[in-house]
Amino acid sequence: MKFLIINGPNLNMLGTREPETYGTKTLADIEKDLYAYSFELGIDIETHQSNIEGEIIDKIQQALGNFDGIVINPGGYTHTSVAIRDAISAVNLPCVEVHMTNVHAREEFRQTFLIAPVCIGQITGFGQNSYKLGMKALTDYLKK
Repeated sequence: MKFLIINGPNLNMLGTREPETYGTKTLADIEKDLYAYSFELGIDIETHQSNIEGEIIDKIQQALGNFDGIVINPGGYTHTSVAIRDAISAVNLPCVEVHMTNVHAREEFRQTFLIAPVCIGQITGFGQNSYKLGMKALTDYLKK
């Protein structure tokens, strides 16, 4: 199995961005941990980060025929991007949405979820472990 791990806007700022909320690990640190965890799961992963909606859409479209599933942290696009939602629907690959913080307990403007309804599930609030839980859930889903 091969998964595409996508990180959206501002996640490249992890480590310095609101460390009290997101911790001090950088995205590179988290990706290193995810590659190690992928070996435990017996899967291959590729990671991608972009602050640009169109680049995220292009990457999702390129996943068709090249990946078995997607784990995505769309960042703020969770609440605004019909286009990312449509791309996930178009490729028809199982997708898990992840967030490091519990977005359900955050500001009111963050209570609209456009991506989650086209995913097989959503994992929020477990810091960097949200990614690992998403990878494990996607692995288990595809093995069934």
